[in-house]
Amino acid sequence: MGMLLLLLCLSQEPRATVRIEIGSAEGPVEGAMVVINGTPMQTGRDGVAEVSIPPGKLMVSVRKDGFFPATASYNVEEARLWKFSMELHPATKVEEEITVYATRSGQRLQDSALRVEVLTEEEIAEKTLMTPGDIVMLLNETGGLRAQTTSPSLGAASVRIQGMRGRYTHFLRDGLPLSGQQGSGFGLLQIPPMDLGQVEVIKGVSSALYGAGAMGGVVNLISRRPQQEPVYDFLINRSTLGATDGLLFAAGRFSKRWSASLLGGGHTQELRDVDKDGWADLPSYERAVARPRLHWDGGEGRNGLLTAGVTYENRAGGTMPGAVLPAAGTAYRETLDTRHYDVGASFQSLLHGRYVITARASASSQTHTHVFGEVSERDRHELVFGEVTARGSAGRNTWVAGIAAERDKYVPREVSRFAYQYTTPGIILQDDIAIAPWLSIAASARADFHTRYGTFVSPRFSALLRRMGWTARLSAGQGFYAPTPLTEETEAAGLSRLVIPKPLQPERGRSAAADLTRFMGPLSATVTVFRSSIRNPVSVERGTRYELANLPRPTDNAGVEMLATLRKAPFAATASYTYVQALESVSGVRRDVPLTPRHTFGITGMWEKELHRIGIECYYTGRQSLEHNPYRGASQPYVILGFLGERKVRRLRLFINVENITNVRQTRWDSLLRPARAVDGRWSVDAWAPLDGRVFNGGVRLRF
Repeated sequence: MGMLLLLLCLSQEPRATVRIEIGSAEGPVEGAMVVINGTPMQTGRDGVAEVSIPPGKLMVSVRKDGFFPATASYNVEEARLWKFSMELHPATKVEEEITVYATRSGQRLQDSALRVEVLTEEEIAEKTLMTPGDIVMLLNETGGLRAQTTSPSLGAASVRIQGMRGRYTHFLRDGLPLSGQQGSGFGLLQIPPMDLGQVEVIKGVSSALYGAGAMGGVVNLISRRPQQEPVYDFLINRSTLGATDGLLFAAGRFSKRWSASLLGGGHTQELRDVDKDGWADLPSYERAVARPRLHWDGGEGRNGLLTAGVTYENRAGGTMPGAVLPAAGTAYRETLDTRHYDVGASFQSLLHGRYVITARASASSQTHTHVFGEVSERDRHELVFGEVTARGSAGRNTWVAGIAAERDKYVPREVSRFAYQYTTPGIILQDDIAIAPWLSIAASARADFHTRYGTFVSPRFSALLRRMGWTARLSAGQGFYAPTPLTEETEAAGLSRLVIPKPLQPERGRSAAADLTRFMGPLSATVTVFRSSIRNPVSVERGTRYELANLPRPTDNAGVEMLATLRKAPFAATASYTYVQALESVSGVRRDVPLTPRHTFGITGMWEKELHRIGIECYYTGRQSLEHNPYRGASQPYVILGFLGERKVRRLRLFINVENITNVRQTRWDSLLRPARAVDGRWSVDAWAPLDGRVFNGGVRLRF
């Protein structure tokens, strides 16, 4: 019997005890499904799974809701206790796959020390169904951004970032200033979102990256890139207020290296008098847009882009046909004809396998014929831009160095005294340092040599800290803005009556921000505090005189942004709140910057499953200080509700959208018309609320 027991013991295969500890940045992960060599088990409260197996190769896979799956292999060489640990990473929205381009370093979003907010192609597609003709809604519903109507007569709008005026926001398309340096409020109305794949927003003074035009921030519109399979995308949209949009986007590959895309659009809007007072609350327009792009992929880090754009638009507003102004007894018509042409190119190559050389260049020309009743103004705006940078790595450093130059020219025919031509070469330096897995910093500086205002040095510093599921970013920067006669106010009223009593001084700005982000599975939350100050701010006086001058005291902005996002299929929800206190000094009085609400709040929700998608949204806008408004000194707060429904039928996507369900209209409180003509020639007050009221739009989108 003893001999038999000995033989049985010798015949048993030796076994090892394997202890797998599953953890994350927040600690042990309970309830994770662990499969070890085909044997499934779950972790306990301590995050541990234990199994007894024969020595040899060990294959481990781990799954847990809210985390990315993980796999690993180990060699168990003898029969004893083996301990291994595996870390799971939260499955945070799409940050793991997003590369940002506006910072030039080519980093992933979550690795960038400079905070960049990104709108993905899915979010852009949703807004395309709501307003396919322009990107105003897309940007207006982004936290910290506000699309402010600057011309009620013709519907122009500018984008204010964290309360800073729209002229400080620098717009790029694939990294190129194709819309010109002076961000025309009408330019936003002429950019359809259908060909966009990503939108990047950098808030705060960004002159260290892009020079004079970026003192408030940068918005970079990234185009959709052709994929292996060709794409044909058609959209037809019609609204109850007379807007019609027709869009085509086509993209495909010619060969392994060459591909192309084309965006074409036709847009019209009927002249509409919503409140029946004889004045058009919605201007009419006819617009045609075309933008072809040619892409080259040479392999081994080499690629290129060639793009061109053409926009033709005619707009008209003022009194309705046959109507007159009650205060004047005559008709008043305002029209604007725009012709915009641009061309741009970028090229990137890997040199000696170590350095990335990038060259970009663009040229744009835009002409306007603007009629303000009895006054006609014609102008031409040109911008020529070029930049060459080199990027390399040395240890933990990723550096960028380069040179840039641009020529900004404005030629007004009837008011030639406001003509200017600025040429500004510059030097760019940037260094990103990964000090530790939990700490990285980015420092950049730019020197611009302005032909009129001299030399400006613009530094910026950012830091990224990550620890135990928390992410914090700090940033501070300094920049400048070269003043011109083109502002939100002068764009709406024209230049014929404008006076500049003494030469304008350059505006100089500083900003700082700190934000803290927490990821908790499908939920993420961010809190940001910010502050900015602008010295020598240029302001337009429209009380007893119409003049442009520097204010003696700085304009200061301070505030808080809060953003929370929940993504758990089939639901997605976003809530945002922004508090902005923007103060300026006029005639010795400290006051709120007009048309800047202190409180804004928004919440959106989306349910999407198989063939259906339903979305709702709610936005609150608080009181705004008003300037030279004969009816009130402060606006009324208001709430806007919206609804989107979509049904997929094979290749068709049928959609219906209801904007402003609450039917908020400024003219429900006061007339848009002034009782007497303003000193700048305008007959309307500033727009502080929607003018169109409730609107339905619907259509069909076909993709194949």
